[in-house]
Amino acid sequence: MPIDFSAFQKGRPLVLIAGPCVIESEEHVHRMAHGIRQAVGDFVFKASFDKANRTSAGAYRGPGLREGLRILAGVKAEGFPILTDIHEPAQAEAAAEVADILQIPAFLCRQTDLLEAAGRTGRIVNIKKGQFVAPHDIHRAAEKVASTGNSQVLLTERGSSFGYNNLVVDMRGLKIMRDSGWPVIFDATHSVQIPSGAGNASGGQPEFIEPLARAAVAVGVNGIFVETHDAPERALSDGANALRLSLLAGFWERLQAIDGLVKSFVEPEPRPQEAVKKLSETR
Repeated sequence: MPIDFSAFQKGRPLVLIAGPCVIESEEHVHRMAHGIRQAVGDFVFKASFDKANRTSAGAYRGPGLREGLRILAGVKAEGFPILTDIHEPAQAEAAAEVADILQIPAFLCRQTDLLEAAGRTGRIVNIKKGQFVAPHDIHRAAEKVASTGNSQVLLTERGSSFGYNNLVVDMRGLKIMRDSGWPVIFDATHSVQIPSGAGNASGGQPEFIEPLARAAVAVGVNGIFVETHDAPERALSDGANALRLSLLAGFWERLQAIDGLVKSFVEPEPRPQEAVKKLSETR
């Protein structure tokens, strides 16, 4: 079943976006999709047809646009909503024929032509906040998409650069992003990545996936993004920061419990300018 943008609105149940980093094979994608559904029920399946920002030139990138979209179309035909990345404006229309959500990679979140091309498809657009972008600035990327007449925009936090080969998540930023008026997703697995930490590949600290995800849900995000794999040690991309599939059911059950508790409280109305002012005063 397709997913509607209303699923990400305030007061709705927490949305899970999950799947392997990249399409490894047609068989693996289908096996992962059904395994995730068995573990958690309804969710949005994610996988990339191309990983254009690998650390090493020789790293596996995926099957490419045409073959990757064919494989994802087969997953969609089995009733799974689909999210996938696009890297160039020319990919937007083709990807939108299959994907319910077009994702803008973090390193490309300020690329106006890419954002506008994604917006013109009419699909939901998920913008990963760049590691170099302040939380009170990412709304400008959302506005580029909205300038096309498409206001179905999600903002995703995936950590900010903190020195060399390290990321940190500032939980204040989740509220600041949300107060700008757009639904916020927390990327729990890329936030524990150690960029290029393994020399010719990125490392990771998967033991921190759940603690950070719990904190983000307590802040009040609209969804959780988690890359999961049945054998992270054999994954062709980002295995070092992936959540093992066998851990997903318990992980999601605990996050839903926190989300239910958070939603039982009456939350004050957002005051975005005040939030930005308070952040600037701490500098």
